[in-house]
Amino acid sequence: MTTTATHNEYGTTTERSLFMAFELSENTWKLGFTTGPGQKPRERAVAARNQARLLQEIAQAKRRFGLSASAPVVSCYEAGRDGFWLHRFLHAQGITNHVVDSSAIEVNRRKRRAKSDGLDVRKLLSMLMRYEQGEREVWRVVHVPSVEAEDQRHLHRDLETLKQERASTTTRIKGLLSSQGVKLASLTKLPEQLDALRLWDGSPIPSGLRRRLLRVYAHHQFLSEQIAALEAERRALLQTSQEASIEKIRQLMHLKGIGINGAWLVVMEFFGWRALKNRREVGGLAGLTPTP
Repeated sequence: MTTTATHNEYGTTTERSLFMAFELSENTWKLGFTTGPGQKPRERAVAARNQARLLQEIAQAKRRFGLSASAPVVSCYEAGRDGFWLHRFLHAQGITNHVVDSSAIEVNRRKRRAKSDGLDVRKLLSMLMRYEQGEREVWRVVHVPSVEAEDQRHLHRDLETLKQERASTTTRIKGLLSSQGVKLASLTKLPEQLDALRLWDGSPIPSGLRRRLLRVYAHHQFLSEQIAALEAERRALLQTSQEASIEKIRQLMHLKGIGINGAWLVVMEFFGWRALKNRREVGGLAGLTPTP
């Protein structure tokens, strides 16, 4: 049975912990509770994002296992679309929570699972207890950024997303023309160029294709305007902001071969908020891919 040391005016005592695991989905959260190995888990389902019901289930689980209302709670869930708000909520309730990197969870090599498959709460509970008992290799815990650090990442991530979307519109326009045997080197003046373009037999671009090309081009121009606005915002921050992370970007840009894109990404995703303790942790960043 796992216990946690607590301190009060009468000295040091030990109290059993309640272990809780989440299996998260868009509409329903499946919860699993136990107090240690050999204890049959208590499983419950609640509506996703129902914070009041979650706290009620925790209180009921404590009563079910004979724990006091003040008994410590240790929980975990797999990192995913729910992000870190749930972690922050649990932390605000005094609950110790671990956000687990799904791709780094220990896998039985005789029975491998797809990385996208979620673990059930019983398996998560088992691994949580092992982790709390010192088996650090069972998974990798995600370092949760502060609210401010997470918010700072939106600018460059949004910029990257917009650039990818614009590139897809360019590919779509060229693909539509290529299907008619037409090659276009540049989209700079597409509306004017359409009048001069001819198909393989010398005929003009058909009206339906022309309208579609202009719609895609209008989207391409809209994305270009948004990209320009974000780049201007980024330049303004670089010139005026007194934030420590922006100062780190300025310092990196003094190095030869590092521009604003690379410096911004490195600082905002890695060195701006992560507490890197050794060379191994720095090297491990090479395998991380920022997500939008």
